[in-house]
Amino acid sequence: MTEEQNVPNVLAFDCGNGGIKMAAISGETVGDVRRFAAGEMGSLRDAIERVWPTLEEPRRLVAASVAPEMLKALEANVLELLDLDILVVGRDIPLPMATDLREPANAGVDRVLAATAAFDRLGTACVVIDCGTAITVDVVDEKGVFLGGSILPGVSLSLRALSQEAANLPEVMPEEPTEVIGKDTTQSLLTGVVCGLRGAVRERIETFAAELGHWPVTIATGGDAKLLLTPALDEGVVQAIVDDLVLRGVAMSYYSSLVIE
Repeated sequence: MTEEQNVPNVLAFDCGNGGIKMAAISGETVGDVRRFAAGEMGSLRDAIERVWPTLEEPRRLVAASVAPEMLKALEANVLELLDLDILVVGRDIPLPMATDLREPANAGVDRVLAATAAFDRLGTACVVIDCGTAITVDVVDEKGVFLGGSILPGVSLSLRALSQEAANLPEVMPEEPTEVIGKDTTQSLLTGVVCGLRGAVRERIETFAAELGHWPVTIATGGDAKLLLTPALDEGVVQAIVDDLVLRGVAMSYYSSLVIE
């Protein structure tokens, strides 16, 4: 891609276990992020049908996925709706960031893309936290290499597992605990899961800092980031919560592939 070429418009998709995120991206500009649950494919089709015609040429549909069935449904609907294929990061487009992993091909593409976007914005070694179905806490070194990290169960997953596997525990919706010491089962579950995961994430950041030899800039994303990490943000442990990191990484992968070509 040369300077003379227009920056392509990208309709980016992030297919996760909990649903699909979509946003129109042009260079550094990210449009409204729309979220669609697994059962809302009709609403997603309507959104694509509205947004796609508004994007000027050159334009491209690009996706990242850690949920094969979700991606399959998205591709089928886009093909039927627009008669177009979707470029998929990791399949049709290479990952835009080098990794230091035993099995790079098995790295969660969403983890690498969030790290790519975070490093692009920060330009320094960083920790990237993605709070979704699972919580990932990953490290990028000062050269922009994805080193790996940790995977924890997310808030909803943890609460649901307790309800399903332990007798007499109700299913509780994720929210901020209202008590420091839980006085009933609901509050006890919330204080245990929400506060427990906060502590686990903090421990991971501290351990990674010791490994790096300095305290890293930390940036977070994901649907539960504000619930989990607002206290850490207020205290300066986390520097920013950015909603669209993975989608930014999707677009960056496409732009990087054009430069390589």
